Amino acid sequence: MRYLVTGGAGFIGSNLVDELVRRGAAVVVLDDLSAGKESNLAGVRGKIDLRIGSITDLETVQSACQGADYVIHLAARTSVPRSVKDPLESNRVNIDGTLNVLVAARDAKVKRYVYAASSSAYGETPTLPKVETMVAAPISPYGVTKYVGELYAQVFGRVYGLENACVRFFNVFGPRQDPTSQYSGVLSRFMLAIIEGQTPVIYGDGEQSRDFTYVSNVVDEVLRACEAPEASGLVFNGGTGARITLNQVLRQLGAFTGKSIRAQYDPPRNGDIRDSQADISLAHRVLGYEPQVMFDEGLRRTWEWYSANFGKHA
Repeated sequence: MRYLVTGGAGFIGSNLVDELVRRGAAVVVLDDLSAGKESNLAGVRGKIDLRIGSITDLETVQSACQGADYVIHLAARTSVPRSVKDPLESNRVNIDGTLNVLVAARDAKVKRYVYAASSSAYGETPTLPKVETMVAAPISPYGVTKYVGELYAQVFGRVYGLENACVRFFNVFGPRQDPTSQYSGVLSRFMLAIIEGQTPVIYGDGEQSRDFTYVSNVVDEVLRACEAPEASGLVFNGGTGARITLNQVLRQLGAFTGKSIRAQYDPPRNGDIRDSQADISLAHRVLGYEPQVMFDEGLRRTWEWYSANFGKHA
């Protein structure tokens, strides 16, 4: 099988590409390296076809899509704060770019298109856990753009017969998440701060909770969504079904490191939600998905990776 992975040099994408190569698949990666890094693919160099280019260019996407059996679309501007600061750029990449990928997948007659959607589609609906049948109510430009991508995928299924599945990622973390950007995931920033002897910053009171999901879980779910017979046209939550507060995370990191970690509490950011937790029963029923790495183990693995790659001895 031949897969096109957009954003395949990124944090989630490179972990997914590693697994595809391990399974013996042929892989084309399309990435403009605005967030991804070639070094993330060092372990599979020579085993994949890496194309440096943007999903905002239709011809580039069409070329990369030729001969593909499956398209896994991960490329995006992924930050809520960044979308608040620059909504036009988020729209250009996440909506216009996604439409390019869909058109290319349709024209290449791929078996299925799988889209990395986002739990931000739920917005601030207070009900927990979040169920896919809830009405979408995004509260940030980023959330809007990612939800529009779902709608486009489903419309391409109805209008053009393009098989499609969407997986709404819930706060994915793990090795290779870049901690140096202000737009990075909170766990990676916590870990870098601890390693450098700085004070971790929490926006809000730290009691906000997230369904932090170790990266290997979403890799498994996305690949299941490519082939599960009944998955086409559906949206699945990509989480663990549990949640933990940011204050609890810091206490666990303190236990790993033997340090008493105190946070700096800054005002909440626009567009950030209070609580997030996935109901994963649909993914379990249709995809056979069950998270294999729960939070404690994922946090330990991630801390070991950051210690090795960003510690003083690295």
